[in-house]
Amino acid sequence: MDPRPIRIPLANLAAALAETEPVWQAHLAEMHRRSHYILGPQVAAFEQEFAAAMGAKEAVGVASGSDAITVALRALRVTGDVLTSAMTAPFTGVAIRAAGLRPVFADVDPETLLMDLDDARRRVTRTTAAIVPVHLYGQPLDLEKLRGVRVPILQDACQAHGAPLCGLRAYSFYPTKNLGALGDGGAIVTDDPRLAQRLREIRDGGRRNDQVAHVEGINSRLDEIQACYLRAFLPCLAGWNQRRRQLAERYDAALAECDGVRPLARVAGSVAHLYVVRAKRRDQLRQHLSEHGIASGIHYPRPLHLHPAFRDAGMKRGDLPHAERAAREIISLPLHAYLSDADLDEVVARVRSFY
Repeated sequence: MDPRPIRIPLANLAAALAETEPVWQAHLAEMHRRSHYILGPQVAAFEQEFAAAMGAKEAVGVASGSDAITVALRALRVTGDVLTSAMTAPFTGVAIRAAGLRPVFADVDPETLLMDLDDARRRVTRTTAAIVPVHLYGQPLDLEKLRGVRVPILQDACQAHGAPLCGLRAYSFYPTKNLGALGDGGAIVTDDPRLAQRLREIRDGGRRNDQVAHVEGINSRLDEIQACYLRAFLPCLAGWNQRRRQLAERYDAALAECDGVRPLARVAGSVAHLYVVRAKRRDQLRQHLSEHGIASGIHYPRPLHLHPAFRDAGMKRGDLPHAERAAREIISLPLHAYLSDADLDEVVARVRSFY
């Protein structure tokens, strides 16, 4: 049976565009009036607005979430290994590598799939230069267990826009995020103005508003056009996150008695970026949903320590059992701020009918 056209997608940026059209249209008109397209007033305004929304003093826009991690690690001037979670997008590891550092990996908590901080502490060695905890699926990781670890901590908050966090964080504005652009984009937030200045130099080829490369930099600047859309979307973020939480709770209640799936444990402050369950016969379930026009995803199908690109971490199959088992079982069900209760109920009904 051929899959039907997707009626219930994982994400819906079109609805966000329609709701906010007058605002982003006005920003675009102002941008074109000024004819300032790189590091102009739209980016400057968004940086101020985003920093305030995230409870930080400074925000520095860059070209992607990956670059946010890379630029932040460069600004920290660390050398050595960077410890991160094995259960995350490959771009976390790619970004660490792009900073000239070696990614190494910790296992995850089997209930939340967040980084197991006890395991992480055990893996800190003399060569560990930094730790990049991941706030996976919009669930804020409590970093209290890392208190006293004497290396910098850069948080991968690329899926956690609006979660109650503090400290140095990297964000992504990939279109499917809770706060998404119409292409790639990212930002770093910090309370340290001197660090923010280094971040701005590095993202702009090492320059200081001149034509001299004062430090080793890269070309990674948030686009003015994307800032126009992000400024329009940002005031909606809190409401969108609240709707996501309501939908996630509805899923939790509806699937609680379904023997074939097990929802992940929800932590305080979650912004419900993705709705992920552990499922028996996961691949067959995905086919069943597709045949009924329902999208699904796998975030992520292989833990990072088993990616060929990260072979030099020196880890093999069986070293991180919780992450490895989860990768065989997880499935992401549709979740976005414009998902209707009726569509969610249909997804649940199709999951329950499968089992």
